[in-house]
Amino acid sequence: MYLEIVSPENTLFSGEVTSVAVPGVNGEFEMLTNHAPIVSILTKGHIKVAGNAIQLEKEVEAKFTKSDKGVWLAINSGTLEMKDNKLIILAD
Repeated sequence: MYLEIVSPENTLFSGEVTSVAVPGVNGEFEMLTNHAPIVSILTKGHIKVAGNAIQLEKEVEAKFTKSDKGVWLAINSGTLEMKDNKLIILAD
């Protein structure tokens, strides 16, 4: 699936991923390829992105935490929309 994470300043990430876990208002949930369409509000927590070859731009690399399972991005709030294997996250 294709993921795009956008902040008020710039695009933090865009590319193909295998899964994304987010901090929803009712708890963390995960989206995989072919997830049903959804719009959700996000709360303070971490966006967890897993994929085979996640490439981060140098100017935003410091905002992410890398692990052996992927990358994490701390957020204060946000919204997301998932439709047709494209996930857009507006994060603050």
